[in-house]
Amino acid sequence: MADTDSQLPAAMAHLADLIAFDTVSRNSNLPLIDHVEAHLARLGGVATRLPDKTGTKANLVVRFGPEDAPGIVLSGHTDVVPARTGNWTTPPFEAVERDGRIYGRGTCDMKGFLACLMAMAETLDATTLARPLYLCFSHDEEVGCLGAPAIARHLKALPHPPDLAIIGEPSGMALVTGQKGKIAVRATVTGAGGHSSFAPEHVNAVAWAARAIAMIDDRARSYVEDGPFDPDFTVPHATCLATMIEGGVATNVTPDSCDFTFELRSIDEAAARADLEALQTRIRDTLEPAMQAIHPGTGIAFETLFSYPAMGDATGTPGFERLRPLLPPFGGKVSYGSEGGVFEIEGGIPAIIVGPGSIAQAHKADEYVEIDQLALCLAFLERLIAAASNGARA
Repeated sequence: MADTDSQLPAAMAHLADLIAFDTVSRNSNLPLIDHVEAHLARLGGVATRLPDKTGTKANLVVRFGPEDAPGIVLSGHTDVVPARTGNWTTPPFEAVERDGRIYGRGTCDMKGFLACLMAMAETLDATTLARPLYLCFSHDEEVGCLGAPAIARHLKALPHPPDLAIIGEPSGMALVTGQKGKIAVRATVTGAGGHSSFAPEHVNAVAWAARAIAMIDDRARSYVEDGPFDPDFTVPHATCLATMIEGGVATNVTPDSCDFTFELRSIDEAAARADLEALQTRIRDTLEPAMQAIHPGTGIAFETLFSYPAMGDATGTPGFERLRPLLPPFGGKVSYGSEGGVFEIEGGIPAIIVGPGSIAQAHKADEYVEIDQLALCLAFLERLIAAASNGARA
């Protein structure tokens, strides 16, 4: 096995290749999947492609090592959030090295981890592995973890399913053992409009949407004040907020419709769903009677856009305990989303998060990953390979 210093240039080169693929979630990820699959297959990986229903996107699962024992999943998503070119000082889809960092969309979230997997595979002798490694590349994580369920179900169906998934989301290479779940909702406010000079006769959809949003904000404040709390999370309570709004057609027209979206990030998923239902009922019961007193055809409807589960604590599970001596220091639990909960719920595979970079650099202009973080990631992967080798089945 090569040392980390020799792997680092390869990882940086792979990262440059991956950044050059514009895999914003609205686009196909197949060119990137083709590239990764060809590379890993040349190195002896056994690849399984899991296409989505449209045929324009796919997950990739590549196994190194035997099939007759539970193994380790090393997983990351291939899609990235959009990049507004005007806000960047470097080209978003070109890897630029500067001051010990590599800039580009997806460098930390999370193509840096994928590049490390590709570099690791170049030094891997699969014949020495007593346990398999499953390298997984998913699609559409950024828009609701849409690809990961198929990977989790595929792995669950194996004769010897993996017993731990390591999600390479940016954690500063610290160990993360918990992650909040999320529910995203669209609210549609139907009003009654007309010429704005007759506004008192109308139901202004934008104004009533604002009242609904104020109620959502009130609930958010109650989480801050009353919890429930888990001090291991970076934000130690649930959060709830409106994120987008659209309504109205002209300055002299009372709006007859308004849509807004909001999200709920939760520590306890079952409680969150009950809380969301109660919040939606409270909004309708409070606002709709007054709206319909003006015009009977008005109201507020809610639609769940997507959700993903929270990631539970894998501490104490066989896979975690087997690797415990190799894992980095505990870094708490995180409020951002990952596919960890999907592996747990859909695949029965406990999950943790360990990956290079900081979530503070994600989803913004001039995203970057520190080269030192890539080196730490490679060293961590090297320890995992050593643990899976040498006939170790403990």
